[in-house]
Amino acid sequence: MKQAYRFFFLFVVFAAAIMEHGMAQSAAKSEWVYPDAKGKLVYKTLKTGDKIMDFSFVGYMGGGVKIPDVDLKITLSPVTGDNSAAIQQAIDEVSKMKLQNGFRGAVLLKPGVYDCEKPLVINASGVVLRGSGSTEKGTVLNLIGKPHAAVTVRGEVKSTTIGEATTITDRYVPSGATSFTVANASALKAGDTIRITRPITDKWIEFMGMHQLVRSGKKQIWISGDITTERTIAKIEQNKITVDVPLNDSYDATYISPAVAVQKITTTGLLTQIGIENFRILAAAQSVTINEGHHRAFTMSGISDGWARNIDVLNTVNSVSVTGRRITVENVSIMHDVPTIGAAKPADLNGSGQQILFNRCSITGDNLFFFGTGAKVTGPVVVLNCTFRGNGWIQPHQRWATGLLIDGCTVPDGGIDFMNRGVMGSGHGWTIGWAVAWNCKAKSYLNQMPPGSANWVIGSIGEQQKRAIPGSNELGSISYTEKIMLPEGIYDSHGIPVAPASLYLSQLKERLGKQALINIGYNN
Repeated sequence: MKQAYRFFFLFVVFAAAIMEHGMAQSAAKSEWVYPDAKGKLVYKTLKTGDKIMDFSFVGYMGGGVKIPDVDLKITLSPVTGDNSAAIQQAIDEVSKMKLQNGFRGAVLLKPGVYDCEKPLVINASGVVLRGSGSTEKGTVLNLIGKPHAAVTVRGEVKSTTIGEATTITDRYVPSGATSFTVANASALKAGDTIRITRPITDKWIEFMGMHQLVRSGKKQIWISGDITTERTIAKIEQNKITVDVPLNDSYDATYISPAVAVQKITTTGLLTQIGIENFRILAAAQSVTINEGHHRAFTMSGISDGWARNIDVLNTVNSVSVTGRRITVENVSIMHDVPTIGAAKPADLNGSGQQILFNRCSITGDNLFFFGTGAKVTGPVVVLNCTFRGNGWIQPHQRWATGLLIDGCTVPDGGIDFMNRGVMGSGHGWTIGWAVAWNCKAKSYLNQMPPGSANWVIGSIGEQQKRAIPGSNELGSISYTEKIMLPEGIYDSHGIPVAPASLYLSQLKERLGKQALINIGYNN
């Protein structure tokens, strides 16, 4: 009997294991991106040829590259009183050292509390500011005095155009494309950096429905000027240009006149190979509005190929701003003891650069945007495996950002919104196009469909919401008896996760191989 019982028990365990394995293998299939029989990703396109882009190019060094451990040059211990001058002096000394393999060296702060009255500024390439741990027993940057950012990384970037500009001749270039045709590519070659300039036209603004934004009787200007993005030429065949990173917006000649311009540029003043890591940032709890002074965690601008990792942040407001290129923000945890006040909300993570990866970050707080973008952000930006708790939102904020992936993120008390903000702010209007939420969990989703574009929520769990354009009963001279309800964006396999579990990691593995995943801390 004992042997029979033991056999039965093992059978049940074995059967349960098979069932569990089967369930793990039976994730739903998205119609928009899915692996074929050989595991290669297949992409469905819209009628215009647009598709979900390959997001794998985001992050340090363009994705899949291990963040280096940079040699130590100077070590500091905390002193009584303001430490910012001593730390700044050490940063400046390392900044004068010779570059070796792209780096000058690291400044190490030993464990302890460092009162800092001024921001710590890195303005030279190849410099790393390193702490001895992000716990309360590690390195603590205690922000005192007038409101300021704990760390500021800032390059003074200047771009110069070279030669005559050419123009794109295709009637339509779909989002997600890697190539386009120009009138004359004779002055360009592989390896050149080009600026792609899309003019904002009245015809496009009207097509987007953003020409009649009125708030309190005053006309709101949604967007003006140009939208520019930069790419590197990978290949030229006659007048057909192939670029290194897919385009994350479409170019429709019907609404663009003059045509989209393409011009070679050179850039000076761009900082490279900079990191901040392994410390804690502490500020006093601030129950303030966003218009009042407040301490912030760190800003990174004018930089390409950098990182911020393993940083705990307490009680800063508008905490992190990243407007550079090819940057990884990893294991950054932000906690708030008190919420901000007022209807206007701060954004703890501002991802307004190009090829930015926010990986395994977390936020706990109320009355805030966990993640947002600014105006005319051309991405791509990926928010990967992050957890945000409290009354807040992942919400691109204003004036047409494009190319955003929210991948495997959890927002149990708040929402993920790809929306038209209408007259909110100063006429923020359509905030995002070509955005994807992939296998996320949130309390709610507001997914809306911009004209001539798309937003996707795929394999995600949470309530689908429908809302009108804010201020839609006050638009221009037109009188509406009902608020304008916008078409929903694309929901696919809603409530049932899809395979692959992570779109970004699957795309990265397909492009660069399994080692690329290992390099960024994923072993599967």
